[in-house]
Amino acid sequence: MIGSTANPRIKQLVQWQTKARERKKDNVFVAEGIKMLEEAPADWILDIYINEDLANKFKNSKNNKEQALWNKIVQIGFVTVTGEVMKKAADTKSPQGVLTVLKRPAYDLEKMLSVENGLYLVLEDLQDPGNLGTIIRTGESAGVNGIIMTSKTVDIFNPKTIRSTMGSVYRVPFLYVETLSEVLAKMRKKGIKTYAAHLEGETYYNSFSFINSTAFIIGNEGMGLKKQTAEEAEFYLKIPMAGQAESLNAAIASAILMYEAYRQRN
Repeated sequence: MIGSTANPRIKQLVQWQTKARERKKDNVFVAEGIKMLEEAPADWILDIYINEDLANKFKNSKNNKEQALWNKIVQIGFVTVTGEVMKKAADTKSPQGVLTVLKRPAYDLEKMLSVENGLYLVLEDLQDPGNLGTIIRTGESAGVNGIIMTSKTVDIFNPKTIRSTMGSVYRVPFLYVETLSEVLAKMRKKGIKTYAAHLEGETYYNSFSFINSTAFIIGNEGMGLKKQTAEEAEFYLKIPMAGQAESLNAAIASAILMYEAYRQRN
């Protein structure tokens, strides 16, 4: 059991939690909480750190779900830590008592774009980790086949983003790219229609058909889409709004569009 916050493994764990550069260098990310461990693919997991009290609870539990989780923990292997160490390493103020270290998944753009009648999100420079996590979670629910992000978009492995996905980060393919021009060009060649949510749009989103291959392009929360990116979209669309608000939260706008596609397809 690790009982000191000065332990080298705990120091490394804190680095992975707080610094995107360290996560990227070591090709790992950290998922906090019981649900994130339950849903984690076993072959992604590198380490499990668990509070000794929580470990004892699972070990002695008569609950089938908790027994199954304990079996998973034992099979993979784990390190017990004290409550003080867990509080130091966790990103939340009141941690549930378990941290899972996982290797990053890798996805291929060509394969991602080859899904028949695929549904995609293209995100340009989003900065809010909660927004991104919500988009990923909603994307899974709406049947999205891939999410493509610019390199300036917030780190998907940010602890807040990971928690916000509620496990969907394990199941929704995603990629970061330097620029969107090449991606949008590939989409055009593959017959994937690209729609930009844009203030200059004159046609409401529910006037389009999203039954065939579709990609929605969503811009930065404050600045919207860059001029060049917007110009490379095939269509502009708009979401009707009452009142004086000029735009919607990026996650809300994404959800409306994704679920319109889901509605049409089902």
